[in-house]
Amino acid sequence: MGQLFKERANAIAKATLIGVPLLALAAAATLFGFARSDFWTHVDSPVEQPVPFSHQHHVGGLGIDCRYCHTSVEQSSFAGIPPTETCMTCHSQVWKDAPVLQPVRESWQTGRPIKWTRVHDLPDYVYFNHSIHVKKGVGCATCHGPVNEMPLTWKTQDLQMRWCLDCHRAPEKFLRPTNKIVDMDYRPPADQLAFGRQLIRQNNVHTAGLEDCYTCHR
Repeated sequence: MGQLFKERANAIAKATLIGVPLLALAAAATLFGFARSDFWTHVDSPVEQPVPFSHQHHVGGLGIDCRYCHTSVEQSSFAGIPPTETCMTCHSQVWKDAPVLQPVRESWQTGRPIKWTRVHDLPDYVYFNHSIHVKKGVGCATCHGPVNEMPLTWKTQDLQMRWCLDCHRAPEKFLRPTNKIVDMDYRPPADQLAFGRQLIRQNNVHTAGLEDCYTCHR
């Protein structure tokens, strides 16, 4: 009986056995890298808004406290987006005719809220509570970055699970005094780890369940 396969069949079989797994690994690595890339997470990419609100001007320049606009951040799971009434508290007198603020005036006149675009938008299967983080000593800048320096708002962190777990596994690295939560100029002390462990006790942080799945997925 004649030979069924040509001599190169062995080489093709070996190349297939080696190449297919390598190709699968390369594809997985590519997808993994893409999922963490700034192109996908939109980190450091300013988000277009109906009104180009500048935290740099309002917070950094005028010194407005975060809680003046985000009124529910200490009591609610949501930081809250300020209603048009909050904007018009000042802008009914200041820059009241500026063209860039026309959407604000229109919202005030019609009663229809401004449709702001969310910058930090967690998936529905993730439970996050602003108030508990604030009460335990997590500062605004820890998650949102130097917002007081942003002429437009963007994400400074990808907010993926691994990033959250970095803090949940070692909260002592990130905690600060609760009276410094909104202090954008706060700098951690040289002995942050020891200070952080003290804050864990002082702020009653329950570290035992921080890595449990149901803490964030409910």
